[in-house]
Amino acid sequence: MFIFIDHIPGNVLSYFTLQSVGFYDAAEVFIFVSGFTASLVYGRALVAKGALYATAQVLRRAWQLYVAHIFLFMIFIAEVSYTVMTFNNPMYNEEMRVGDFLQEPHIAVIKALLLQFQPTFLDILPLYIVLMAFFPLVLIGLRLQPLLVVIPSFLLYVAVQTLGLEVPTYPAGNHWFFNPLAWQFLFVSGAALAYRNERGTHLAKPPRPLMLIAAAVFVGCFIIKLSWTIHGVWDSFPALLLKPLWPVNKTSLAPLRLVPFLALVLLVGVLVPAQAGFLRSRLARPLVVCGQQSLEIFCLGIVLSSLAHFILTEYGDSLPGQLAVTVAGITAMCLTAKMIAWYRTLDRAPAPSPAIEERSERKAA
Repeated sequence: MFIFIDHIPGNVLSYFTLQSVGFYDAAEVFIFVSGFTASLVYGRALVAKGALYATAQVLRRAWQLYVAHIFLFMIFIAEVSYTVMTFNNPMYNEEMRVGDFLQEPHIAVIKALLLQFQPTFLDILPLYIVLMAFFPLVLIGLRLQPLLVVIPSFLLYVAVQTLGLEVPTYPAGNHWFFNPLAWQFLFVSGAALAYRNERGTHLAKPPRPLMLIAAAVFVGCFIIKLSWTIHGVWDSFPALLLKPLWPVNKTSLAPLRLVPFLALVLLVGVLVPAQAGFLRSRLARPLVVCGQQSLEIFCLGIVLSSLAHFILTEYGDSLPGQLAVTVAGITAMCLTAKMIAWYRTLDRAPAPSPAIEERSERKAA
């Protein structure tokens, strides 16, 4: 939902998401939680049924993600093209980075299938797909010795920061917005943490100095980033350390993004109990249901955020309009998640036996 809100340019509600108070945003949460969840789910499959079965399950999930991305790509292209024709505004082609597709579709479609053509908003799923494709190696490595995975992953991250390693994409001269060589470390970190939890070796009581350092990093970055956000609204408000710290590289997951996020992970993991009552409250239920249908709701959010942007651009981006499209989008996401959950519940329900069906037919007669 934060990704949906942040993808609507100029949305006032983005001042209340993670990116307004931290050097990280929902993208870090998405990748970290994806790695954590993958380790939990497929780690259990590895223990129960072996490496071959777990590998097959991981690759099956990667294929599902790939198919979802291709469908989302085509819907997104159609959405942008229809908007351009309807409102006669070709600027959307450049803004959404679909101009190359319309100019040479025979090449762009091949590049899209190869995950090398990534229009606006369609750059995080390719990262997820690549990470899942290589995840069997990570999973087996965690099983053998976690450090055999974590240390090379960290060294690759350091190499990206020091050597500027990048992955080229289409059109020529461009690179992946989410550099998989850097973002893999966050994914592996989530997977390694989940592995420790499953082994019962998680940090139930981390050292006090570590907690104090994490708290200091979180609070310090919170204050600095909040000052930047306020400065963007009120120019006379001082933006602390803006010149020495700006820009914060998101493409290569700069340490200024990674370290505060890991501090937040530690604080949340320690201070928020797994059995916290608010996580099971009625207000939290729609969020839980959306999380259970994460892939479908994420894809829907991408389509809705683009639609909301077009609506606000063409009909005015007043505050009531921003609130209306945001509330409508979140409502649509929650209702869709509930519908999918209901359908899957029916699909999992055991079929009635022939004897029961026969008795039902006799009663009806």
